[in-house]
Amino acid sequence: MLAACGSTTQSQNTETTTADNGRIACAPQGAADFKPVCALDRIEDGDGLTLVVHNPDGGFHRLRVTKDGRGVVAADGAEKARVTIVGAGEIEVAIGGDRYRLPATIEGRTPS
Repeated sequence: MLAACGSTTQSQNTETTTADNGRIACAPQGAADFKPVCALDRIEDGDGLTLVVHNPDGGFHRLRVTKDGRGVVAADGAEKARVTIVGAGEIEVAIGGDRYRLPATIEGRTPS
């Protein structure tokens, strides 16, 4: 089971999840490597938690955190979010050519 951004604690590894400056690692469309250059906003409402990930160029994606084990889904738009577990406590979300590394609670998985 997966719950994206269950915590926004900072990671010591700035190439993966949340950097010291509050940014998350991302690879916007066309970027080969992940760098901590994307911002993450959390919005909680009656429907649950929505994450808004902001790219350095001003583009953004809205992701709805699910409670059914998928992690996140696209909150709007026609493109689907593809979620991959990339490590203990971390997922990669790919949507619209952009890729994001997000902290996640992964239940039932033993850290490697």
